[in-house]
Amino acid sequence: MTGAPFIRTVPEGDDRERLVCADCGHIAYENPKVVVGSVATLGDRLLLCRRAIEPRKGFWTLPAGYLELHETPEDGAIREAVEEACAAIEIDRLLAVFSIPRLSQVQLIYRARLASPEIAPGPESTDVRLARWEEIPWDEIAFPSVRWSLDAWRQTRSQEVFAPLGNPPGETGDMRAGRPG
Repeated sequence: MTGAPFIRTVPEGDDRERLVCADCGHIAYENPKVVVGSVATLGDRLLLCRRAIEPRKGFWTLPAGYLELHETPEDGAIREAVEEACAAIEIDRLLAVFSIPRLSQVQLIYRARLASPEIAPGPESTDVRLARWEEIPWDEIAFPSVRWSLDAWRQTRSQEVFAPLGNPPGETGDMRAGRPG
């Protein structure tokens, strides 16, 4: 496959264009990325990370990132909290599943607790903080799904059992200013 010319074509028996090796017919499937992360709390405060990288460098987010090969989603969310905030977390349960088709992403966001108040910026963050709900910098939130995750946490914070939430009605992850109602 190395060095072989790939072309975009609709393979026989398929219904969409794929990357296909012109020499041997191998199909290189392009699939959505899985993002894992958490809304991690310490008491009534939520862990936020200021992004040190693009996209949305300088904006606030939750510890989250791409799931690695051979990793469970829970382990990925725990790893991301360490990488972005040097934070040890304990996963509670799956909070939400978001579909972001324009980015070909599926996001699995967990509800979690900080195992310790010790946090510090990791290599992908310039700052980390624990913020109460009214202290969240809503005008500086990096992505719509961060808002959705925070709202999902608020809706379920006192519930021990709940079904994971999804995209708010009509929301597809396009960038929007302001905080949802």
